[in-house]
Amino acid sequence: MKRFVLGLLAATVFTVPALAQDIKPAIIYDLGGKFDKSFNESAFNGAEKFKAESGIEYRDFEIQNDAQREQALRKFAEDGNNPIVMAGFSWAATLEKVSADFPDTNFAIIDMVVDKPNVRSVVYKEQEGSYVVGVLAALASQSKKVGFVGGMDIPLIRRFGCGYVGGAKAAGATDVIQNMTGDTPAAWNDPTKGGEIAKSQIDQGADVVYAAAGGTGVGVLQAAADAGKLGIGVDSNQNGLQPGKILTSMVKRVDVAVYNAFTDAKNGKFTPGINDLGLKEGGVDYAMDANNKDLVTADMKAAAEKAKADIIAGTIKVHDYMSDNACPY
Repeated sequence: MKRFVLGLLAATVFTVPALAQDIKPAIIYDLGGKFDKSFNESAFNGAEKFKAESGIEYRDFEIQNDAQREQALRKFAEDGNNPIVMAGFSWAATLEKVSADFPDTNFAIIDMVVDKPNVRSVVYKEQEGSYVVGVLAALASQSKKVGFVGGMDIPLIRRFGCGYVGGAKAAGATDVIQNMTGDTPAAWNDPTKGGEIAKSQIDQGADVVYAAAGGTGVGVLQAAADAGKLGIGVDSNQNGLQPGKILTSMVKRVDVAVYNAFTDAKNGKFTPGINDLGLKEGGVDYAMDANNKDLVTADMKAAAEKAKADIIAGTIKVHDYMSDNACPY
């Protein structure tokens, strides 16, 4: 009997760590801040959901410039925070260096692949969600000219634009006007310039404008609303920023990546490697709610749902731009 009890205790001690871990989760946002109404805020929402459900507090930090990246990440790791999530591809170089110095700490990065044994890399098939909102843009457009305003001119944002062009042209758009806000990180947080670009596209005939530009997109959506045109939001559901003036938002579930990283660590199930999330995995989608329900007709929604189904089934192959740095549409 004594041997049985000791064996039972040993089994209990062995299995508890696999069920629940004592964790000190943390998240570090990218430039633009956690209340950018877009990418960073979606990450923040995922952390908040985890806290509400688990009762576990988390640390977070908003960097003000690139020089703070390594200092912030090392400080969190030295303080024993685990896991640590970084929102944004710009963290890659810092993470490559710091993760090697803290092999027992779990890290997660969103929008970039860092091939380290203690790093989870979460990337998205943005082109798939962008294709679907491109279909909606073309069907909503009266002029059959639509616009795209990107943030920093990088392949990642070109992927948004390429998918959008594919969907818009497949649904009847004759022209997709494309502009980037800039080639430095400042491009993510310049709503004034975003508004100016949107006005220029509208002057050229665009009557639906898609913003994939972080905080800059707030200016794009404002300019479209002011001109009596339609905007399309990104990352978070931005439909409520201009109710009745935003056709939809291409939702990129950054919140899910953060929530899963924290929850998996809590449950002792955190795994490194690449998570690639598209329509099939629920990583991207288009947003419908009370703010845009009168803008999307039943026929438009049916077309969007068909595009989704065809992409998931592989009937529609959406070009990802990243494969050869070119967009064929």
